[in-house]
Amino acid sequence: MTYRGTVKKGVVVLDGKVQLSEGTVVNVEPVRTFFERYKGVIGKAKGLPRDFADNHDHYIHGVPKRKKSK
Repeated sequence: MTYRGTVKKGVVVLDGKVQLSEGTVVNVEPVRTFFERYKGVIGKAKGLPRDFADNHDHYIHGVPKRKKSK
């Protein structure tokens, strides 16, 4: 089972009314944001078509282009 929480004054405080027995061994894994995970590649692609975000399947896989959304 996975629980979420926040570090407050150096102590992990779990969300909700979770009660673990004293001495329970836990793993703590910091959660990174989307930006933190991909900041090394954000904005690196140059020279892409203006409609690449909407039509990436067309440019990568050759499927028909999507119609412009209004």
